[in-house]
Amino acid sequence: MKKISAALTLSIATIATGFLVGACGDSSTPNGTANNGTTATPAANSTTTSSTKGLKIGSLLPTTGDLASVGQQMVGSVPLLVDTVNACGGVNGEPVSLVQVDDQTDPRAGAAGMTKLATLDKVAGVVGSFASSVSSAAVSIATPNKVMLVSPGSTSPIFTEKAQKGDYKGFWARTAPPDTYQALALAQLARKKGFKRVSTVVINNDYGVGFEKAFVQTFEKLGGTIVNKDKPVRYDPKAQTFDTEAAAAFAGKPDAVLAVLYAETGSLFLKAAYQQGVTKGVQILLTDGVKSPTFPEQVGKGSDGKYILTGAIGTVPGSDGKALEAFNKLWKDKKGSEPGEYAPQAWDAAALLILAAEAAKENTGVGIASKIREVAGGSGTEVTDVCEGLKLLKDGKKINYQGASGNVDVDANGDVVGVYDVWTVGDDGKIKVIDQVTPK
Repeated sequence: MKKISAALTLSIATIATGFLVGACGDSSTPNGTANNGTTATPAANSTTTSSTKGLKIGSLLPTTGDLASVGQQMVGSVPLLVDTVNACGGVNGEPVSLVQVDDQTDPRAGAAGMTKLATLDKVAGVVGSFASSVSSAAVSIATPNKVMLVSPGSTSPIFTEKAQKGDYKGFWARTAPPDTYQALALAQLARKKGFKRVSTVVINNDYGVGFEKAFVQTFEKLGGTIVNKDKPVRYDPKAQTFDTEAAAAFAGKPDAVLAVLYAETGSLFLKAAYQQGVTKGVQILLTDGVKSPTFPEQVGKGSDGKYILTGAIGTVPGSDGKALEAFNKLWKDKKGSEPGEYAPQAWDAAALLILAAEAAKENTGVGIASKIREVAGGSGTEVTDVCEGLKLLKDGKKINYQGASGNVDVDANGDVVGVYDVWTVGDDGKIKVIDQVTPK
């Protein structure tokens, strides 16, 4: 998806209120009762847990669209965090309210959802979005409305560049590291495995193009060759067929093809490449956009009955935070399963919003923005438990939150540095993590 233009974003911000009922109307669970038992107003694409006063936050994450398979793994983290906090007294003496919006992996829907959250729901902070293209649209609305936006998964380097220019005025951060680090990790992995000639194919949006740029620069510095550097393959996420792109990406007999994809369209691309017979003998390198348990099945099996993706390798931001074990246990106790991709990052994003509000002693976006870096990586007492952190802050003490995904030390540009899991697809079609790397 091509980056939404500034003019279009402003237009959406202006008119979005007029079509919110159709795009992201007022919200509830299906029976009109929100997750914490409070009454909510029925609507289509969002869920509200409401309180008449106190801190109000939102989530803007994809449960439908091209990234639904990953989004659905992470979306449960935010209400779980809110329930945990409310059980230990809330923030600034009041319960926390949550408004959940499905951004549909679409910048237009994301802009509408962000406008609703900022102007109608009047939230102070938002966990979101996941797709970089959606976050680009959302942050341009969050910033003038003084809403703190913390993304658990938008990894495009464009956010660092714009933050350095002062575009976000401190109302942007993320708990997943930018793709400059992941591209470095994947390029180092490719060279370590002996690949000298690599082609690229990416989804044509902020995420794909930003990753491509960072990977090409790093891989060439390491002595590798990008076979299609002069004719990069960037596919339209709205396309229905990918035969031309598949042929172009695998042309020139590369050792490997870096494929920066989203799951729904990416599965169609990889099927097209297999059906053309061009994948044989070529290593497939993948990234976080497709790392979900269902993706190998989406791509399917070949004529020999084996999974097409067997042997593919990829990277994904990992989690190695001091709070990870406790988070995994809580998730399993409450949901009976293991947390999925980016669930720890989403938990940490919500935690930072809540801790910063308590530190600021006010339930506003301005207050959160003024304290979020301090609670994330300041000189205070290290805490892994959000409730413990809230208690210390209430007592006037400073904290340094150590998250589930990592230490979440948010820098001046809103960035964190993380580790990366290396994963592969087995003969049984299951994804397994085989290593963990830190970019150097």
